[in-house]
Amino acid sequence: MRYWIAILSLLITLGLSTGAQAGKPVNINRANAATLATSLDGIGLAKAQAIVAWRTRHGVFKQPGDLARVKGIGLHTVQRNRSNIRLTGSSSKPSTSVAKPLRKH
Repeated sequence: MRYWIAILSLLITLGLSTGAQAGKPVNINRANAATLATSLDGIGLAKAQAIVAWRTRHGVFKQPGDLARVKGIGLHTVQRNRSNIRLTGSSSKPSTSVAKPLRKH
């Protein structure tokens, strides 16, 4: 019985420590796809590449919420990463505004 309690405790501890991984600050206007993927929570390489492609096509992001304009990235993902999103340099304070995604006509 003690064995199973120890195993269960270990699994819970590992689950809690790895489940809430925090991202790290990143300038979304300058970072490459690999850096974006490793810095933002919920953003893998494919979404990071979409961010870079959107930025190349439309220009720099003016506010963190502009990320929601990238296909596959929703407002929830933006909110989850808000404290780590930078628009200039690496120490600028994150903005609190959120842009609405563009609709295709």
